[in-house]
Amino acid sequence: MIPFLDLKAINDRFEGAFKEQFQQFLDTGYYILGNSVTSFEQDLANYCGTKHCMGVGNGLDALRLILEGYKVLHKLEEGDEVLVAANTFIATIIAIKQAGLIPVLVEAEAETYNFDLNDLEAKISIKTKAIMPVHLYGQLAPMNVISEVAKKHALLVIEDAAQAHGAKNKAGKRAGNLGDAAGFSFYPSKNLGALGDGGAVTTNDAKLAAAIKKLRNYGTASKYVNELLGVNSRLDEIQAAFLSVKLPSLDTDNEQRRSIARRYLSEIKNPKIIVPQWDGSENHVFHLFVVQVKDRTDLIMHLDKNKVAYLIHYPIPPHQQKALPEFEGVPFPVTEKIHQQVISLPMSPVMSETQVNRVIQVLNTY
Repeated sequence: MIPFLDLKAINDRFEGAFKEQFQQFLDTGYYILGNSVTSFEQDLANYCGTKHCMGVGNGLDALRLILEGYKVLHKLEEGDEVLVAANTFIATIIAIKQAGLIPVLVEAEAETYNFDLNDLEAKISIKTKAIMPVHLYGQLAPMNVISEVAKKHALLVIEDAAQAHGAKNKAGKRAGNLGDAAGFSFYPSKNLGALGDGGAVTTNDAKLAAAIKKLRNYGTASKYVNELLGVNSRLDEIQAAFLSVKLPSLDTDNEQRRSIARRYLSEIKNPKIIVPQWDGSENHVFHLFVVQVKDRTDLIMHLDKNKVAYLIHYPIPPHQQKALPEFEGVPFPVTEKIHQQVISLPMSPVMSETQVNRVIQVLNTY
């Protein structure tokens, strides 16, 4: 069986360094918001090119804490609208709702899976205060256009960069430094994945950074002095240590993903399979390699028969989830078609050439 993603093989490469970090962690006896978190925050800020980075509990909390931070700074208030992709993972929308804001879903663009830019502008109202672009599957959203729209309407731009660690635009700026703030996830399957949950916020806004540092730790300004009604959402020391071990390999791993993607794109020759659009630049880190097919059930049977693993990202669009009843009956035809037809192929920096050959062969014999 060709695995969809072999996390053990990915992390086995770092086992010796992980053990050293774990021993240091035990030796220090310091378990919460210590030197490992501080060091990783600095490393990730430097990597992304931002002034500030705050480690938090997970990617959902990263996005929510950005929004809560802007509420503290009076740049957002409850009831404000946030434009967000209709075809994103539901966590993006949950973050908006948990912050007391209103998600306004923007239709997807069929080829790139990013915003339909015409629908984006059409959805702006007097209550709109922010745009939350999602770098879905690892490909940067069209940030230049989004930034122009935001500037014209005086809107905040908050990146959901949970799937795009290391992606660069043509100017060399990375995901996490393309808006006012960005949220990252370090869920184990991410391009930069922890060995558990984790997340981070990056920004160049010192006031927002200060607010989030308080909010993530019960609203604490100093020990037992609580200025805000915060939450408990702190990146674990040990996860920060593990992430510091893996961060230097991120660019190499991303290039290996792009190398596999190039082979998929050039060698999958099947008219039934629609491969993703990519301009060949570093704007895509291929967290996922997602194809579309009209009869997904039939392709799944073919993959199962040939022992090639797959996943579906995502089988049910957010507006059709029971958790979001306010969108019941609201049509998003492009998004719905995407969710009915997408399937994710094996993609990993540790895939062997033999495995890649086999995936291509199986797709071409469908």
